[in-house]
Amino acid sequence: MVTEQMEFWQGKFGQEYTERSTFTPKEIDLLYVEQYGISRTDMNKSFLDSQSINRILEVGCNTGNQLLHLQSNGYEHLYGIELQSYAVEKSKGLSQRINIIQGSAFDIPYKDSYFDLVYTCGVLIHVAPDDINKALQEIYRTSKRYIWGFEYYSGEYEEINYRGHEGKLWRTNFVDLYLKLFPDLKLIKEQKYPYLTKEKHVDQMFLLEKPQS
Repeated sequence: MVTEQMEFWQGKFGQEYTERSTFTPKEIDLLYVEQYGISRTDMNKSFLDSQSINRILEVGCNTGNQLLHLQSNGYEHLYGIELQSYAVEKSKGLSQRINIIQGSAFDIPYKDSYFDLVYTCGVLIHVAPDDINKALQEIYRTSKRYIWGFEYYSGEYEEINYRGHEGKLWRTNFVDLYLKLFPDLKLIKEQKYPYLTKEKHVDQMFLLEKPQS
């Protein structure tokens, strides 16, 4: 499955994004404090500290910014898949003991329930509405227990022009999408973070749990 959005991110635009968006864990915390008034470290603690989590997968990890951040917070057994080959190659010089490979959200190359937690950060927003369920199905399939997300929020599906490009960015209530597609999921925690730097712009972090036998 190859979409218009996949081709876009695999090309020059994706490489330019990687060049301007590679940060250390400390830099990420500073950016989050500036943007939301709270560090990514504090967000992660709020959502994950009370959960039992071992193996983690990030879908659409780019060079591994968020995986490195989790590692700096003490998490191990970290994996990532990234569509863009340039970012995957660059990640090799930035991280140790993190397994990042090239792959697509539409065909995650791991077996069912392989990870305790599967998550996205600013990735589902770049999947077209007609294709989103396929990505959610793969995330659900590979998660043993938890699904974690941090995405642009809106009460309805709405397209946003992305750096002069149409058909590349959407925001919606991704919690509702997951719960409608998988009614067995349980919402453990949800928090909306309004931007301090952009008027009327809100991001949504959420943690969902699959039923346990």
